[in-house]
Amino acid sequence: MDRVNELAKSKAAVIFVKSSDCMSHSIKTLFYDLGASPAVYEIDRDPRGRELELALQKLGCKPTVPAIFIGGMFVGSAKDVLAAHLTGALKDMLIAAKAIWF
Repeated sequence: MDRVNELAKSKAAVIFVKSSDCMSHSIKTLFYDLGASPAVYEIDRDPRGRELELALQKLGCKPTVPAIFIGGMFVGSAKDVLAAHLTGALKDMLIAAKAIWF
């Protein structure tokens, strides 16, 4: 859990993904399209990936990827981020965390 918290605070926007997951790819693309440059951690390619996945599950990530953190805070999974994007809240969160500037 400590490693997830440490990585989640490493940058304004952090996404935990699996390299073959289509929703992970979609969320990364959304962040790039909004002008953010998130830290992306591919847990299936990390030697301690299973440990990260278990820690994400303990946080309530179901499914475990993509798991999105903004400003060091857990935002949720793909459905949570997409819902926030539709209401405009995602952009506001990214601006507040200084992940994007407007």
